[in-house]
Amino acid sequence: MHTDPAAYIRSAIRSVPDWPKPGITFRDITPVLQDPRSFRVLIDMFVYRYMRQRLDLVAGVDARGFILGSVLAYELNLGFVPVRKKGKLPFRTVAEEYTLEYGNATVEMHTDSVRPGQRVLLIDDLVATGGTMIAASKLLQRLGANVHEAAAIIELPDLGGGKAMRDSGLEVYTVCSFQNADP
Repeated sequence: MHTDPAAYIRSAIRSVPDWPKPGITFRDITPVLQDPRSFRVLIDMFVYRYMRQRLDLVAGVDARGFILGSVLAYELNLGFVPVRKKGKLPFRTVAEEYTLEYGNATVEMHTDSVRPGQRVLLIDDLVATGGTMIAASKLLQRLGANVHEAAAIIELPDLGGGKAMRDSGLEVYTVCSFQNADP
């Protein structure tokens, strides 16, 4: 067992070469979630970071951010709000479009997801280009919320997302990072 929790989590992440296409190494968090010990260590890392901070809600980004965000909201005794892909929410929504390396995408939230002035922790599994998290942050801000921090398990610094998020004014916390060349 690692004595460094971040190293322990990083060691539990599976690297899948050439998926979804040649040259890409996919960082798979499902082994972390499957193992009760690593899942607990991961959630505890987030809980310890945020338990004494004044937060009102956790917003999780579709879809793996739902897993982390809902468990973290429960542990912190906060509400949870989903940031969904376009067309998935049944009530009135606000939308934010963002650019991907292969086109555009849109995220949405219910118009009554947050109240003005609420302090929100934004969470997803991975920071790649940062587009989804920046769009989600813009949505939260349009609804009047204050995004306390954006958090994720993994940052891929070679793709520049963490820097883009910080440059947009977001505070960013990630448990671990992988360079492109890392196995």
